[in-house]
Amino acid sequence: MIHLQNYFARINYQGPTTSELSTLKAIHALHPAHIPFENIDVLLEHGIDLSLDSIQQKLIHSRRGGYCFEHNALFMQVLKQLGFEVESLMARNVWRQPEGMPFGPRTHQVLRVRVEGEWWLADVGFGGLVLTDPLRMESSDKQQGQHEAFRVLTHDHGWMLQVNVQEQWEDLYDIGNQPQEPIEMEVANWFTSASPQSKFRHNLMMARATPYARYALLNNRLTIRPRNGVAEQRELNPEQLAAALQECFELKVESGWMPLLERIVEKEI
Repeated sequence: MIHLQNYFARINYQGPTTSELSTLKAIHALHPAHIPFENIDVLLEHGIDLSLDSIQQKLIHSRRGGYCFEHNALFMQVLKQLGFEVESLMARNVWRQPEGMPFGPRTHQVLRVRVEGEWWLADVGFGGLVLTDPLRMESSDKQQGQHEAFRVLTHDHGWMLQVNVQEQWEDLYDIGNQPQEPIEMEVANWFTSASPQSKFRHNLMMARATPYARYALLNNRLTIRPRNGVAEQRELNPEQLAAALQECFELKVESGWMPLLERIVEKEI
């Protein structure tokens, strides 16, 4: 069980706790604004424990972030405790997939939430293009988020999530329609955190989405995209990188992280 009041304090939510669409929308917006996407523990080879106790300790009490399996496991349990009907689905990241390259495995967890007789896509763990709003899954219409617009297209085996970038629709991830059991999350989590083929093993990745801007970090390249503004990119040295972790991603930098940050700047990971 998740201690809901601790979670609400973590995301600064003070609204109703009823299983209504307005509640889902409110906490879906606040979660990625206050709990960052980050893979530091993968790079430090600490392992990713998907037990709810471990996730609650890390993301809520220790005020850390995590990646999709941690974020969406936490969010799923919160929604269930609030009385929502929730299913876990698996998606394949196809964002700007090079033409002709084989597709990778389905290693991204998303949630399907039934509210007032309608299914909604919820996902608080997709990094730099994380949803800030749940999306209707039974409509292919354009749905405007805090930053970008999205749409959900139905196909024979599930759905394709697309994002509108510079007036062009681009595929983001392909969602399978088969509800998943926890063991599927464990297998995908192992690949993502331990396989030499996983991009999470070789890159520092962080993201946070507020109502005012998106913050994204790939190794030592920081990108800030203000809402309706011009994106800014900077290459950071170790000290600047540590400062960005605190200022942009609201993480308290631990002393054991500095050797990793230095290796990232020197491109030795």
